[in-house]
Amino acid sequence: MRLTTSCAAAALLAALGPAAEAEELNALIWCDHADPALLEPFEKAHGVKVNTKEFEGTAAGLTILEQSRPGDWDVMVIDAVDVHRAVERGLLAPLPAAEMATADYFPQVVMAANNSVDGVTYAVTEKFGYNTIAFNKAAVDPEDMKSLKTLFSGKYDGRIAVYDYYLPVEGLVGVAQGIATKDLDAAALAKIKAPLFALKSASKQVSDVVASQTALATGEVDVLVGGGEWLTAVLHAENPDLDWTIPEEGGLLWAQSIAVLKDSKKPELALEFVKYITSPEGQARLATSSCYWGMPANRKAGAQLDADQKAVLRWDEQDDYLARAQLYPVPDAATDAAMQDLWTEMLQN
Repeated sequence: MRLTTSCAAAALLAALGPAAEAEELNALIWCDHADPALLEPFEKAHGVKVNTKEFEGTAAGLTILEQSRPGDWDVMVIDAVDVHRAVERGLLAPLPAAEMATADYFPQVVMAANNSVDGVTYAVTEKFGYNTIAFNKAAVDPEDMKSLKTLFSGKYDGRIAVYDYYLPVEGLVGVAQGIATKDLDAAALAKIKAPLFALKSASKQVSDVVASQTALATGEVDVLVGGGEWLTAVLHAENPDLDWTIPEEGGLLWAQSIAVLKDSKKPELALEFVKYITSPEGQARLATSSCYWGMPANRKAGAQLDADQKAVLRWDEQDDYLARAQLYPVPDAATDAAMQDLWTEMLQN
């Protein structure tokens, strides 16, 4: 008996089985990686479907991994300062350092000390930016934003919002007091308690990313402590008065990294995804993601950005900004607990 054309096709697909289906890659990500404009070029180039699951914060990501089966996830985005935590748990696979694009990076964000352990590379920086001061330049004097001291002057009391994350805000308060983030220990925390509480008293709200962004965009507040390009850039077209700066005392540098998980069932494809994300094309798309913008770690991404995008990201000022920015505090367990306790006390004050 002869098969009809449709029956023959169905029989062929059945014979091929899973091999005929599109290959899949599973990625634990921050929301900027969910943008189709970022994922689709990779998917088309490799004939693959990238499945993503968003999370916020390293602790949440590690919890997802702990609750998953080995091999459920192939790639993970992680805060650069937390790569060592994942390595200590045996979660990340070594990366071929010679195949990474770090030679084209801004030198300050290669962050080899964070992304490698005992000389082995486990992650690579993909995006960075600043926790600093964001503001509405139509409602405040931009000259005032050039110093962190303005926050404690009383001039903008009741018009300030504080980003609800203890590490960058306590770091900024420390910087305002002349304390480097690397020196934030128990003794230093005692010195920043009073100004931290004063900042809370001067603020209208302490809130998460969405609430902070909304408050600034709607005019509920005019200054956001802890904000930066990551918060204002996506709103620039809608409201070009939303701006940000690095004060003369400095700001804090955040950086996110990407890694291949040790138990990935598709390590070669996962590595190709890492290479794509850190390529100039991938970097430009990631930098201008619809979720939030940030600086591409790869300098060559500049050729892929237009003049307006570069202006919003302050592309031409990065060498100066990087020179004046300090890394997030990376406290030991005891200091971290003390920082969280101080934050909780501040919120309840």
